[in-house]
Parts: sequence; structure tokens; C-alpha cells
Amino acid sequence: MFAWLKRRGAPEIEKRASAAGYTASVMAARENWISGKMTVAELTATVQACVTLWEGAFALADVKGAGLLDRRTMALVGRTLALRGECVFLIRDRLIPFTDWDLTTRGSVPVAYRGQIPEVAGSRAETVLAAEVLHFRIASDLFTPWAGKSPLSRAPLSASLLSEIETALRDVYRDAPLGSQIVPVPEGSAEDMASLRQAFKGRRGSSLVIEGVAQATAAGMNPNIGKGPDQLSPDLSKSMTAESLAAARDALALAFGVLPALMNRATTGPVVREAQRHLAQIVLQPIAQILAEEAAAKLGGRVLIDVVRPMQAFDAGGKARALATMVGALAQAREAGIDGATLQDALSFIDWA
Repeated sequence: MFAWLKRRGAPEIEKRASAAGYTASVMAARENWISGKMTVAELTATVQACVTLWEGAFALADVKGAGLLDRRTMALVGRTLALRGECVFLIRDRLIPFTDWDLTTRGSVPVAYRGQIPEVAGSRAETVLAAEVLHFRIASDLFTPWAGKSPLSRAPLSASLLSEIETALRDVYRDAPLGSQIVPVPEGSAEDMASLRQAFKGRRGSSLVIEGVAQATAAGMNPNIGKGPDQLSPDLSKSMTAESLAAARDALALAFGVLPALMNRATTGPVVREAQRHLAQIVLQPIAQILAEEAAAKLGGRVLIDVVRPMQAFDAGGKARALATMVGALAQAREAGIDGATLQDALSFIDWA
């Protein structure tokens, strides 16, 4: 009876607390805007170049054991991890991305998800168990092991510096009177001087102010001195703009695992290959191993993801030299009368030593 009356009463309101929901994101964005910590570094060419490298590397990756991870999905994974640090896909006949989600945990392990699925007519929500989603994340910390962080959020100071410098340069080239001058001319009538000033007014790269000799004399200046044009263009070299921009760009590229030498205009082929090898072997391949473990746990079976071979980030020259050295050593061993067993024992002893 009481259960029946309870069902007839007001419906219960379900309340959940989440640190990744829409309200929390809006509050975090508002706090960053008020405190002045918001960065738009992802709008810069440096960040987009690094993101493109991540996206291309994962799109080229060799995936074995997971047919759902096609190249389009892998490219989306690479771009999302670079900009957001985590991504969630709903497992159905194909992988459906979540644009926003909240989750519940038990023992710091996610057990259920409620996510927003993007649609043309508006997103729709769906609640699923943790076994029904692929949750890829990088740079998780001790306090939130279920969430990931992007390189931009891990280096907010460098990201903010880069965005501020490029924004300042954009404003200078947009608003500053570049190429404008103050030109001294002989004094004429008031009407002539007014029409001459009006003719140059608002012309960027032209003379904005015409200074008469009589006006300079009345101001206490010698009219015979300083008759050369005075530049109104700002001197950006004294602000160390080029050095600051290069330092911020290199720091942010290094946060993505891209060697700054790759962006140097004097970069040669060997440096490019070493930069690609470093990005593939040290940065992206460990992430690929994490993705493979998550996919194997949720999809079943063994999953292998390799980004080194498709990017040709292996030392082909070193392998060729090593093979030539081994062939030469074998030929010399045969000439010296050393059999294969003795040579194998010698190699084993060298490895042990």
C-alpha cells in the first residue's frame, strides 16, 4: 500500500554531481575569464601544426584486432587527445563519439557513463555502462585518474604567452600607423595646411601629420634642425618580440612532443627524420599502447596499434649499417675457421658482459 501511494506521489528528482558536465565547464570557463587565465593558444598555427602531426600519425597507424578503429576514428582520436586529452566512444555497430559526458566511479574506476551524442537536430543523452564505451585518456593525475589532460592544459603558462604575443602582434599590424611619418614642410596659409592635413588623414602608410616650420619655431624648436621625417611605426625590436615569440612557440611545440628544431627554417632532412622518430617512438607510441589496452579490455581479443612503422620512424640507416657489419663479421669468421657454435657462444658472452 505504501509503495503504491509513493508511486502516486511526486516523482523523485535524481541528482548527480560531476566535474565534467556542462555546468561545470561553463563555471570553469567563467572563472578563467574573470581571473584572466583563459588561453586561445589552440587558434595559433603552432598548436594546429602539432595537432595535425598527432592526427596524421594516428590516422596512419596500423591497427590489428579492432575493426571498429578505422582510420577516420583514429584521426578523430588523435585530434581530440591533442586538444582535450580524452575522448569517449559508445560501442555499437560502430564507434559513436560523446561530445560531453559525466560518469560515476567505484574504486577510482568508471562504472557508468551518461553522455551526449551529437546529432544534426541537437544532441541526445544516453546512459550506458563502462563496458559499453571506449574511454581514451592521457596525462591522468593522482586525484582524477578517470580524466585526461591535454598538453595545453598541462602547460597553460606557455600557451597563454604564445596567444598573448600573437594577439599583440595582430593588434599592432591591424591598428598601428605602420609606415606613417611626420613630415616638416614650409609654412603656408591656414587653408592650405588644413587641406594638406586632411588629404593625408587616415591613410595608413602615409603621413598622418604635416608639421609646419613656423609651428616648430613657436614650440621652441629650431626650424633648421630635425627636418627629416619622423617615423610613427612602433619599434618592436626593443620589445624582444621575435625572441619571445620563438621561445613560446618552441616551448609549446615541445609540450606536444615535437622537437623545436622541426620548425626551424634551416632544418635539414636528418633533423626532420629525427624529429619524426622522436615524436613517434617517445610520445605517440606509448599513447597507442594505452589505447590498445583500453580497446582490448572493452572489445575483447588482442589489439595492436603501431604508429612507428607507418611513419617510417625507425632508423633504416642504422639497421642497414648493423646488417652490413654482421655480414662482414660472419664472412671474417668463416675465413678464420670459426664455426657457428663458437661464434654463437662468443656473441652470448658479449651480450652477458
